[in-house]
Amino acid sequence: MNSKTFAISNIKFWTSFWVHMRPYLLFISGIAGMAGMAMGKPLTEINIYFVLAAIAFFLSYGFGQALTDCYQVDTDKISSPYRPLSKEIIRIRDVKLISIIGLIFCVVFLLLPNYRNIVFGILSIIGLWTYSGIKRQYWFLGPAHNAWIVALLPIMGYLVTSGAGFSGILNIELLVLVLMNFFAYANFVLIGYLKDIEADRKTGYKTFPVVHGWDKTVFLGVIISIVSAVLCAWIIDWSTYSTICFILACTLAATGHFNSIFTNKKSEENARIPIEMTVRSFLLWNLAVIFSLAPSLSLWLVAYYLIFEFVLYLRPDFNQI
Repeated sequence: MNSKTFAISNIKFWTSFWVHMRPYLLFISGIAGMAGMAMGKPLTEINIYFVLAAIAFFLSYGFGQALTDCYQVDTDKISSPYRPLSKEIIRIRDVKLISIIGLIFCVVFLLLPNYRNIVFGILSIIGLWTYSGIKRQYWFLGPAHNAWIVALLPIMGYLVTSGAGFSGILNIELLVLVLMNFFAYANFVLIGYLKDIEADRKTGYKTFPVVHGWDKTVFLGVIISIVSAVLCAWIIDWSTYSTICFILACTLAATGHFNSIFTNKKSEENARIPIEMTVRSFLLWNLAVIFSLAPSLSLWLVAYYLIFEFVLYLRPDFNQI
């Protein structure tokens, strides 16, 4: 360990680790899990299990992101040199250790109200551990592999509040919610690859944009967005707030795709707006569902989204999502 590397005992390690957790993206896993909880039971009664599950869902994305970063330092050194692992001021083995411990605690918090979550928790950790290898080798699997991990979150949330057994998750509304999260997040991953095309090409990652180019990536993203919108429309109640969120999500998704289609320069520098819009649409489609299921939480949900926008604005690199 050189003199510029911070050990776990150093506060600067934790501030560096926080960068890798992507605090502006913690809202993704938080809202996906909350949608599942709202579907399992009306969220009118908040208890300790609800609080622990909410914390677990919110932080799980960050621990998972930090873990996958450990396996992508080569491409991050080119596309994201600001990250602490890229600058080698924290060690990969330390980040792996804290990430795994964090993910284990998240799973424990989720299995306390329903032990069946141990199955989906283990699957999600395995999925995160293997994602970078899949992304590097198989252009047709990268977004889908990442998305099925996020799609487990609504199932786990449903189990937390419903107390159901495995047979209880076999209902059409939950299945539609899971598919909506799968496609909406796959779109974010796919469009997110646009910002790393050159870095991925130089380091041997066979992502969809590297293999098929910008235009085909955007076209596939449009199709996935349409599927996400249809799935969302299927399960919301079209109340005022749900309808507003749905329309906003569709409008922002379309704005992002139009921007990527008609941009004068189809390169990494112009990927920021399309990527931002996929994140926003993901959140808003889930918010539309939660407004339908738990309208009493309206003020909290509005605050949740506004805080997300504030934290997104504060991210360390304006061009990175």
